[in-house]
Amino acid sequence: MKPIVILGIFVADTAYRAERQPKMGETILGKSFVLGPGGKGSNQSVAAAMAQAGTGGKTHFITRLGKDAFADIARATWAKAGVEPEVTEDADSYTGAAYIFIEEATGNNAIIVAPGAAGRVSVADVEARAALIRGASVFITQLEQPIPAARRALEIARGAGVRTILNPAPAAPLDDAMLALCDVVTPNESEAEALTGLPVTTVAEAEKAADALLARGVGAVVITLGGNGALYRDRSRSVHVPVISAGPVVETTGAGDAFNGGFAVALSEGRDMVDAVRFGCATAGISVTRPGTAPSMPSRNEIEALLAGR
Repeated sequence: MKPIVILGIFVADTAYRAERQPKMGETILGKSFVLGPGGKGSNQSVAAAMAQAGTGGKTHFITRLGKDAFADIARATWAKAGVEPEVTEDADSYTGAAYIFIEEATGNNAIIVAPGAAGRVSVADVEARAALIRGASVFITQLEQPIPAARRALEIARGAGVRTILNPAPAAPLDDAMLALCDVVTPNESEAEALTGLPVTTVAEAEKAADALLARGVGAVVITLGGNGALYRDRSRSVHVPVISAGPVVETTGAGDAFNGGFAVALSEGRDMVDAVRFGCATAGISVTRPGTAPSMPSRNEIEALLAGR
């Protein structure tokens, strides 16, 4: 079975909860602190590896880390999930981290991301894993690492006939040549709006945005719609897949990463596109019933049980 290969970043999420942010020069006491794994590429790799458990499939994750304690968290996270790390160690930088302040009364947040080594993922890092990418069943990347690296990886994958998925998050301007390298793009509503300039608040609006992306050379579009499920659209069909609920929603952070990981696994196993969207929706539907990002990703058995129960 050919592997799934993912290019992206890892950052350690450091979340502080307090009544308010401190003023400059001030120290205050917080209510809680949580340290955990983050980064879209890393989260997607965990989701994919968990969804492959017991199938013989493998997920490889290409990234860059420093040599420090946060890198140890990354490696432990991947080892627990079964991810195969493809890491460039960067002695001149540090493993990325995010400061997340959460206001106790409202849940509103303010975030500082220091990507460190992850911000130095390069074309050379990609070229060094070209053979791995060419041998993949599915290749995924996002836009958290530098775009030249993502573009080169998509070029290598496309040149080898590997199915390519771009999760365009966070939203950034992309030219038509890069979009034409993508068999599937998987934006959420805000990312689809940023890419097309069209509002995406309903399924009908999502269809129009998807058509705009198809016109720019994308092979197919999946727009994730939060509580409204996902829209799959290509040049011959359009299917709205409703949310697949696994229970009360606890936290939606990481739901998009869960979807992309599950979607990639289903495609790697030869499932139809719409069936793959359903598999991704089930993966996300379970993840939102749990706190955290990587720790919320479900096992293969959980996903299959949810789908069988519908």
